Amino acid sequence: MASDVEKTLADERPRNEVPYTLDEPAPKVLGFWDQSAFWANLGVSLLAFSGAYTVLAPDADGKPTLAIAAGIVAMIVGTVLGGLMLGLAAAPGAKTGQPAMVLLRGLFGARLSYVPTVLNIAQLIGWGTFELIVIADAARELWDGVPRWGYVVAAGAITTVLTIWPLGSVRLLRRYVTVAVIVALVYFYVQLVRQPLPDLNHGSWGGFWVGADAALAVSISWVPVAADYTRHAKSARGAFGAASVGYSVTQIIAYVLGLLALALVGGDTDRVFDPFLHVALGAVFFAVFVLREADQSFANVYSTAVSIQNLVPRADRRVLSVALGVGITVLALALDINDYAGFLSLIGSVFVPMLGVLAADFFLGRGRAGWDASRTAPSRWSMIAAWAVGFAAYQLINPGTVRRWADVWRHVQDALHFTPQSWMSASLLSFLVAGAATLLIGWAGAARGRGITRR
Repeated sequence: MASDVEKTLADERPRNEVPYTLDEPAPKVLGFWDQSAFWANLGVSLLAFSGAYTVLAPDADGKPTLAIAAGIVAMIVGTVLGGLMLGLAAAPGAKTGQPAMVLLRGLFGARLSYVPTVLNIAQLIGWGTFELIVIADAARELWDGVPRWGYVVAAGAITTVLTIWPLGSVRLLRRYVTVAVIVALVYFYVQLVRQPLPDLNHGSWGGFWVGADAALAVSISWVPVAADYTRHAKSARGAFGAASVGYSVTQIIAYVLGLLALALVGGDTDRVFDPFLHVALGAVFFAVFVLREADQSFANVYSTAVSIQNLVPRADRRVLSVALGVGITVLALALDINDYAGFLSLIGSVFVPMLGVLAADFFLGRGRAGWDASRTAPSRWSMIAAWAVGFAAYQLINPGTVRRWADVWRHVQDALHFTPQSWMSASLLSFLVAGAATLLIGWAGAARGRGITRR
């Protein structure tokens, strides 16, 4: 009976589109330019404008500690590093044809993969909610004749429709949206650099790596979902290049633009959209960004549905997409975006070290012989341990700004007599620590196995 239902679903699905369940094979239909356009569009976000202050390393009171120039350099460094990490996360999906959370069955085991899956679902619902809030707030800047809830509902509806046909949406981005976004970016750069900018070097360079980590965290937020899209890529090399280069280039362009806008309004984050709207034809080109932002929420909702399928493989992603679209719409009507910086910090602390474990084991460890990504894959507690070591390293260096959480880790710092240094990057060091722990555990296990064999 089950096989008859699966056959019926496969017959109903449009050709070259994502399967409805995980029991069906993923079509390899996305070329390099399809993927490049997809990642490039994800790199341009209204959050890059409204959240540009995060790369200025704001203190506990929300005041930036970095000069604008320092923030730009920190953002470029963090984005390039984050783009390379994104590429590392993209390649395994293209090689195996498996979505991101199913890949983690091979890393942690089937049941243990539920831990990062649940965390990923939580962060994706948060990102999807934030995106609808940003779209609604930006749309009201264009025209406040519609109540906020109306924009939220409209954005949620568009998001849900795009999610029903995900690969078709990716191809739509390449054909039409990317060109409009490029034109809008060029126009606003010309307009903003003609304005009387303040001294961009006024301020400090202290906290440089905190700013770099904030930019890196935005890139890393896509790491747990990269394989959801690159499993449809025609080659692993193309998947790596499109993700790392396409995303990095446009995120840098968008964040620099956001920081310039922030400088023009004297650092007032509530007015960061003003420089875009107060130039000739500004509303027209800004509307391109507002409409295009739906691809961000679309990606979050689609990947949430695919992540849930790791828990329930035969669930129909269309049903999940509709339910999730309604869910984030309701949340967006009730929440605000005030704790964005703290949210980014916690995301980075979880998924940066996990990527270190994944990259080390997939490219240098057991993954070279092939991972077992089946529903019965045995648990690998050693990989959970390596992940925990990397997570702890991140928190010790950068406990974040969520007060109670940060206080716990500051007590741990005091107990260990550990003081983070200004040169320490929580993201880089936690990635390296988690990767090194993974290789050491793998080496120890192999040595133990050889000893047992000799005996």
